Amino acid sequence: MNYPETIHTGFHGKGHCQGIAVDRKNGWIYCSFTTLLIKMDLTGRVVGSVNGIVGHLGCIDFCDDDGRVYGSLEYKNDSIGRGILRNLAMNEREIQDGFYCAIFDVDKIDRMDMDAERDGVMRAVYLPEVVADYNASVQVNGTTYAHRYGCSGIDGTAWGPAFGKSGGKQYLNICYGVYGDVKRPDNDYQVIRTYDAAQWWDTVAQPLNQYTMHKSGAGCTAISFVYTGNTDWGIQNLEYDPWGKRWLMAVYRGHKEAFPNYRMFAVDASVPPRAAVHNAYGEPIALLTLAPMDRSENGITGTFFRYGQTGMADLGDGYYYFADAASDPVRGQYATIGLYRGTTDGVPFVRAEAVEGSNT
Repeated sequence: MNYPETIHTGFHGKGHCQGIAVDRKNGWIYCSFTTLLIKMDLTGRVVGSVNGIVGHLGCIDFCDDDGRVYGSLEYKNDSIGRGILRNLAMNEREIQDGFYCAIFDVDKIDRMDMDAERDGVMRAVYLPEVVADYNASVQVNGTTYAHRYGCSGIDGTAWGPAFGKSGGKQYLNICYGVYGDVKRPDNDYQVIRTYDAAQWWDTVAQPLNQYTMHKSGAGCTAISFVYTGNTDWGIQNLEYDPWGKRWLMAVYRGHKEAFPNYRMFAVDASVPPRAAVHNAYGEPIALLTLAPMDRSENGITGTFFRYGQTGMADLGDGYYYFADAASDPVRGQYATIGLYRGTTDGVPFVRAEAVEGSNT
C-alpha cells in the first residue's frame, strides 16, 4: 500500500474533522466531520458519505477483524448539542441525552449522501454507564458537582489489545470527554472504558431512530484512569501504536497551572493497570502508566506535538497519519492529512515522505 505524504479531504459542511481511520488492507480512509462520515481512497477521492446524523460523531477507528468503522456518538441537550442542531438548521428540535458507539458497515458506502438511519449502513450500541456518569452528581469536600469524573460524554475510540499486553484478543476502548473546569478537583484524570465488542454488530447493535433512540446497550469489562492533569474535553483521539508499544492520547490543552498541560500523552501498553486511589473521591481505581515522551514535569510525561486532536491513524512500522482541521468561510470545513513517522530522539513525530506500507 502506498501512503502519500498528504491527503486533502475536500470541503464538508459546518462540522470540523473529528477523527480519521484507515483500512490498510483495501486502501480506504474514513473521516468524521461531526455529523457526517466520508469514505475516500488514499488520493483523496471521495467515493461515498453517510449523513443524517444529528449527534456528535467523534473519534473513529477501523477494526481490522471485522472491517467496520467504530466511533463515539453523543447526543446532548447542551451548548454542543444545540450548536449541532443550529448547523443543521434544526433549531426547534428537542434532543435527548444519550451516548452510543456507532458502527458503520463501510463496505456498503458506495455513493454520496447515504442516510444513517434508512440505508442500513449504521447501527449503534447504547452505553448506559457513560449515561449514568454524565447524569450523576458527586460530592467532594462538601461541594456538589454535576457529572461524575467530570464526564461530558465520550470521544476517543480505538481498538487494541488489553492494557498490559501487546497482542491477543482485541478490545474496544472508549474515552470520556472531561469538562475543563479549573475549579473542579475531580477532573484531572482521563477515563477509559474497555468493551468486549467483537460481536456487537450481530447482538446488541441496532439501527438508530434519532427521534426515539433505543437503549440496546452493553456494559464495559473494565474502567481505567490516567493521571494527566486537567484537559479541555478529555481524550479527543485515541490510537493504539504497536511500534511504540503505547496508546496515543491527543487532547486539547488544560488550563490548571499546577500541570504541564501537554497536547498529547501516551499510555505504556506494556504495563498492566495498577491499584490506586482516586485523588478526589478516595475510591479504588485501576490506574494506567504514562509512557515516556519528549517532555516530563512533576511526574507527568507528554508532548506539545500539535496534531492528533482532530484525527490520527496508525499505519504500522512507526508511520502515522495526522489530520489538521481547518475551515473556509465560503466552502466549509476540511482537513489536510499528513504522513508522519515516529522517532526515538527529540520530538516524537516528524513529517515523512510517501512510503510503501504493510497491508496488515
